[in-house]
Formats: sequence, C-alpha cells, structure tokens
Amino acid sequence: MEYTREIYWNVGHGLTTLAPMYLLALVALSVLVFGSLRRIKIYRLGHGLNRLDQPFARFGSMLQNVLLQNRVLRVKGPGLAHAMFFWGFGLLFIGTGLIVLQADFTDLLFDVVFLKGWLYQAFSIVLDLAGLVAIAMLLGLLVRRWIVRPAGLESSRDDVIMHALLLAILVTGFVIEGARMAVTELDTPLALWSPVGLVLAGLMEGMNEQSLLVLHKGLWWFHLVLALLFISLIPFTKFRHILTTSLNAFLADRGPVGKLATIDLENEETESFGARKVIDLSWKDLFDADACTLCKRCQDRCPAYATDKPLSPMQVVKRIGEIAAGSPEADLIEAVGRDAIWSCTTCRACQDICPASIEQVGKIIEMRRNLVLMEGEFPGDEVMTAMEQLEVNGNPLGMGYASRGDWAEGLSVASLADSVDIDILYFVGCYASFDKRNTAVARSFITLCQAAGIKVGMLGKEEKCCGEPARKMGNEYLYQTLAGENIELLKGYGVKKIVTTCPHCFNTLAKDYRDLGLDCEVESHPVFLARLVEEGKLSIRKEGFECTYHDSCYLGRHNGIYEMPRQLIETAGGHLVEMAKNRDQAFCCSAGGGRILAEEKLGSRINIKRVEQACATGAGLLVSNCPFCLTMFEDGVKGANVEDKLRPRDIAELLVERLQA
Repeated sequence: MEYTREIYWNVGHGLTTLAPMYLLALVALSVLVFGSLRRIKIYRLGHGLNRLDQPFARFGSMLQNVLLQNRVLRVKGPGLAHAMFFWGFGLLFIGTGLIVLQADFTDLLFDVVFLKGWLYQAFSIVLDLAGLVAIAMLLGLLVRRWIVRPAGLESSRDDVIMHALLLAILVTGFVIEGARMAVTELDTPLALWSPVGLVLAGLMEGMNEQSLLVLHKGLWWFHLVLALLFISLIPFTKFRHILTTSLNAFLADRGPVGKLATIDLENEETESFGARKVIDLSWKDLFDADACTLCKRCQDRCPAYATDKPLSPMQVVKRIGEIAAGSPEADLIEAVGRDAIWSCTTCRACQDICPASIEQVGKIIEMRRNLVLMEGEFPGDEVMTAMEQLEVNGNPLGMGYASRGDWAEGLSVASLADSVDIDILYFVGCYASFDKRNTAVARSFITLCQAAGIKVGMLGKEEKCCGEPARKMGNEYLYQTLAGENIELLKGYGVKKIVTTCPHCFNTLAKDYRDLGLDCEVESHPVFLARLVEEGKLSIRKEGFECTYHDSCYLGRHNGIYEMPRQLIETAGGHLVEMAKNRDQAFCCSAGGGRILAEEKLGSRINIKRVEQACATGAGLLVSNCPFCLTMFEDGVKGANVEDKLRPRDIAELLVERLQA
C-alpha cells in the first residue's frame, strides 16, 4: 500500500469549495497590494538613492540573511527562538504550497499525485514537527514579551494581533489534522508519521463521527480565513516586516562600511542641507522605519543609552517612521530631540547588531548637518571654539600650526617639503601632534619604523586635521575645506602610501577622501606593524605581561580589524584577558562622532563605564590603538579612581619597549 491522503477530505473539491476559497484569496491579496502601495507612497517622500547596484551580490546576501537568519542569531536566546519559529512557520508555508500545487493543479489538470509513499511520510512528519517547534517558540517569545519582559522592550496592539493570530493559525491547523485522523487513520501505521496529530486524534477518539466531521469542516474554513487575514494584515501592522526586513537585506549599504554621503556644497539649486523634514531623508531612511521590528538590539548596544542619555537608536527610527506616515511636514529635529541627536558617538554598534539592516547613524548625521549648516548650532560653546580653532589653526586644540611637527624633534623624520624620498607618509593627526600623552605614541611608532628600515615622511606644519570630528558633528563645509587642502598636498607630493596611528584619520582618508579625489593606499598602524613583524623586518622580544584590549570603534566595527592587534600583543608576550564586551560587541570610549570636542553633560560618563569594564578583568594594562580612546581612558582612570589599578597604553608603546636591537 502506497501511503497518501485525500487533500480536500470532508471539504469537497468542487466548485463550491474552490470558488469561495480562491475568491477570498484574491480579496486578501488585493488588500495586501493596496496596503503595500500606500506604504510605497510614504517611502517616495524621501529623495532618490541607488540601492540596486550589484544585484546578484545583494540577492545572495538577502538569501543568506533570510534563510539562514544569521543576523538574527547573533543574539542568543530570543534570536534562536525567532529563527526556529521562522524556519518552522516557513516549512508549514512551503507545505501548504505543495498541497495547493498538487490538489488544484497537478492532480486536477494532469492526474499527477506526488505527495505519496515515502515522500508523503517525510512530508507529514516534517510538517508536524515544524508546527510543534513554531508553537513552542511562539509561546516562548510570548512569555518574554509579556511575562518576563526585558527593560526597554515595547509592546503594542500589533504585537497582540501578531501573537494571537499566529498562534490561532498553528493550533487550528493541528486540530484540523487531529479531527481528520480520528476518522480516517487513527489505527493505521500512517498515523505514526503525524505524531502531533496522532496525540490530538487520540484525545478526540471518544467523539462521534458526525461531530468530528462538523468540527473538521468548520475549523478548515476558519483556518483558511485566519491565514488570509494574516496575509491582508501584513502592510497595516508589524507583520509588514516579513516583507520589509527581508527586502532591506537586499537594499543594505554595500560599503565601504561607515562611509558617509558627501554633500555637493557647490550645487546652487540646493536650498537646505541636512535633514529637517522627512523629505530631506532618502527613501531608504523611510523604508528602514518599516523594516524595524522594535527588537531593541540597537538600543541595548548603544553606549549613550547605556549611560542614561536621551538617545535610543530604535526610537530615532521609530519617530522618523511615525512622522513620515502621519505628519510629513513636522520638524524632524524637534521630534527626535537635540540632546538625542548630539549624544551619538557614531560607534556603529546599533547598525552592526541590527538584524534588519537599518542605518541609524546616517540619519543622525543628516540632522546634525542641518543644525550646523543651516542653524549654526552646536552641542556646546566648547565645540564652537574647537570649530573656530580648526578654521584658524587646522586643529581643534588651538595650537599654532607651525609647531605641528615639533613632536618629532630628534627622530630624523623627513618633512615632505624637504624630501619626498620616503617609503610611507605618516599622517600624524592632531592629538599625536600636540597632545603630550599621544606624542609618545607617535614617537614610538617612528622608532619602530626606523628599526624596521622604513623611511618615514610627514607633512609637518603643512598637515591639517583630517576633518573627521568636524564632519561627524555635522560641519560638512569645514570638513571638505580641510580635506581639500590635505588632498591637494598629498597629490602634490605624489604620496603613494599613508599610515596613521589614528583610526579616525585612517577611516576618513581610506574611505571618505575617495569622494574628494584621494587615491592612494592607507593603512592603520596595527596592520602595518603586524606585517613588519610577519616579514621579519621588526623583531620584538617576548616579555610576559597581562593586559586587556579595547577594540576602538573605528578600527573594529568600522573596519573589521580585530585580530592583528591581538597578534601584536601575543608577539610582545602579552596574556590577554578579554573584557566581557569585546570585538564587534566592544563598548565605545565616548570620543567618536566628534564627541572628543564636547563635554559629556548628560547621564553618566561613557569612558568611566568602559574603564570599569576593563578593571573587572583584573589586568593592569588597558591597551588601545586610538588617540581618542587613549585620551578618554587617561581621563577615565582618574574619574573612576583606579589610577593605581589600570594603566592605559597604546599598542605601539608596548612594542617599542620590547624592541630587539
């Protein structure tokens, strides 16, 4: 006997069944299309943005994200529950599709039945187990949302509708199966291939056949209506993220990671810069709001939110969506809040962890641009002063530009004005040029290069700030002015390779300067030094020490450089004790996003929180690779009163102390 079953058993497969079924399906799909077109009308309020390049790579990335749920699974617990529910419900959807394909097409038109024999047995048990897993995961997510709700997790009417409707669809599906099995196959070997249905059929065994037939047929139609209601509600509730989150993986920024859009400041037709209203944002920014599932992962990772500042990346995206849908003429900045806008450190922790490929940082920068370029507004007088110093002296510290190369006294570093016979140009940056603590890092780097036989040049007094802090604060005009002057110098000297000891300089020169015409190799000092060690040009002796390592945001999440600094620590003999938040989960030092120029007046101090995390490791050294981080940590150990327990060092300083002759 070849196992199979009658698909429309007890319901009938004639016109009286198919006509109303497909009519209801047509209505549901029409509502879906109508609602989707209404949402598309909202997205079109934003300006144009090309996210259709590299279509095959985008499609592959989307499939990977959707089918494997790899971004969802980055957070254990709820991530695994959501992924397993998705896979379970997805298998049920595929199973339903196969049933319709056979019953209404292959069998009806060609007398071909493929759900039979071993294939039907596998089909039955897979769908039964998939449904069971889906119910279990849905119940777990329900408990998390309403019983043991974590702080910051919002619930709304949509969540009630989603959980109730999905649970009803799953449960009624199993009851229908149980009723059918109780009449047709309760005592047959085939029943073993539907274990959940078999349990329910056993519970119904005492019912008379007529009652089972009525129950089965009534629930069959009710189940169909629930499924079609689910489809029709997609564009009107949080269900829409089924479509938008998946599509957003296709529309995601293809990089370079963290690169900002460059404004054409010469365009005379532009009446306003930055974003004041939703029409000033791109359509993708508005689409992001619909892709957001309000899972709060971005909020949980945000260092500003974690230190009681009024910034939640989730709320920023949510408010943009609410304004776009309800009052597109509203003031975006007032709705989001100035304090929230200025609190961002642009660490990218929010974007890195987001399972929906949402781009929070760019939206905040666009609002900052409007505040600065159109209103002349900054988060404090100290930032205004720093901007003035950048304009006058080319650095935010107020030091005379003529002394920018004084840090290298006695090191025989060639200035390009005197000689262009160099292997690399060292773009020093403002803090390594003028801040006493960071000039020690610059001198250590040069010593290492010279020990490896590398000819290093610098721009000296001709170098100006790369402009990154100004840009991240929203002052695009000042950034482009500084960048243009630096690029002209670099091109004029024919520079082929640049190395920096500042991840902010590195990220800006390697990515953002490309839009303005710079085309040469740019490398960060941990990567450069690691290669010198690997090539045998730099000999470091091992001297045992214990330390913890801070992944700076602009070397880590912005550029994916995690292992090479750790390799250098190991080369120097270091025993690394990782902080709880490390690599892509590392906690920010607080200086990014131009915050190095601003006083931290709201909430608690981010740098102290990070120092406390370092102290918790018990290591005596806190190693970093960024002058901003080093500055914040020197201040943080004082603020946390742990100067006797923790000493901040740059990785170059550790290596130069162990340099073999």
